[in-house]
Amino acid sequence: MSTNLDTTVGLDEFDAAASAWLESHLGTAAGDNAPEPSYAVFHNRSEDEERALIEAAKAWQSTRVDAGYGAITWSPEWGGAGLSASHERVYVSRERAFRAPERHENVLVTVELVAPTIHLLGTEDQRAKFITPFLRATQLCCQLFSEPGAGSDLAGLSTKAVRHGDNWTINGQKVWSSGAQFSEWGLLIARSDSAAAKHRGMTAFMVPMNAPGVEIRPIRQMSGGSTFNEVFLTDVQLDDSMRLGDEGQGWNVALTTLGFERSSSAGIVSAGGSGTDLLRLARRLSVHDEPLVRQRLANVAVYERASALMVARYAEREQAGHIPGVEGSIGKLVWTQSLKRIGDAAASLLGRSILADTGESDTFAWTEHLLGAPGYRIAGGSDEIQRNIIGERGLGLPREPR
Repeated sequence: MSTNLDTTVGLDEFDAAASAWLESHLGTAAGDNAPEPSYAVFHNRSEDEERALIEAAKAWQSTRVDAGYGAITWSPEWGGAGLSASHERVYVSRERAFRAPERHENVLVTVELVAPTIHLLGTEDQRAKFITPFLRATQLCCQLFSEPGAGSDLAGLSTKAVRHGDNWTINGQKVWSSGAQFSEWGLLIARSDSAAAKHRGMTAFMVPMNAPGVEIRPIRQMSGGSTFNEVFLTDVQLDDSMRLGDEGQGWNVALTTLGFERSSSAGIVSAGGSGTDLLRLARRLSVHDEPLVRQRLANVAVYERASALMVARYAEREQAGHIPGVEGSIGKLVWTQSLKRIGDAAASLLGRSILADTGESDTFAWTEHLLGAPGYRIAGGSDEIQRNIIGERGLGLPREPR
């Protein structure tokens, strides 16, 4: 697959072309008079509504990839444009000015987490089978990592993978698997050697979600939605060609994916309100010139800019072939703290207006951000886990007592 983009194009020329393409596909840029956006972090949607949103996100991702804007730093071999991380930053900043279809979490996991993991660690056959469909989002993949009894301790998993020649039998249970009911594939981590040290006795697999023995049960969330799922695996049979990475190296696969997840959470996931939304609110309330309000707005802007620069660094390192490290954990902490900072600022600006739905625009809607933001302090590894990773693996501090 090839794109029509010139791989030698300069940033200014690319900027103009991307802006023109976005306008031709999405209409005029969204301004202050655009419809009120949703500030929800975890949405309350029916299955039909969720599926419609995912289909729109899949179609938009395919359209972007085919035009050269959906996999900008990937090589043309995989349908990418072969451009730099700087080109990607330019495009992302331009798309944010438009009302593009929402990049659903299921699509993000597939495109931003699983595809690059397979690119780094998969066999040539696996790359040929998965990467292009995943980048175009014509097929989706969920993560089958967390378990009921393990919490954030991924290495404490108990789902078992038993080898019989060139086949594996999988038995166990996974939980909090976002979008499992909408996915064709699942990236599974299972224990393949119970006698090995717990970080070494794991193996990763690509699991067809329609395989016999796979049962998906949606979990109803506090918000009302049910994007999360329990996934039960009973005598699921997998060919060894579905093993991702070496046998016993599942921990490495998991860390690679989680590294991409944390860098994605730091700047790619679209959830809740933003600094732009907050500024619009301050202007509507005519308080944007007040010194304390300006200080709050500037504080949010600084941290959003810091997050964007960290994401740029991740992209450049990834493009150079590096596996994500502790930078992803730093970025996720900055991002989750920014979510809280934005929610607190909105509550401060609105005062009691945020407490009840009076029908007034841009008021009670902020409660969806304020109440949902703490959830991302757990998703993708809790804040406490991120700090342990930074301290132990990044700074070389002694391990926390277990």
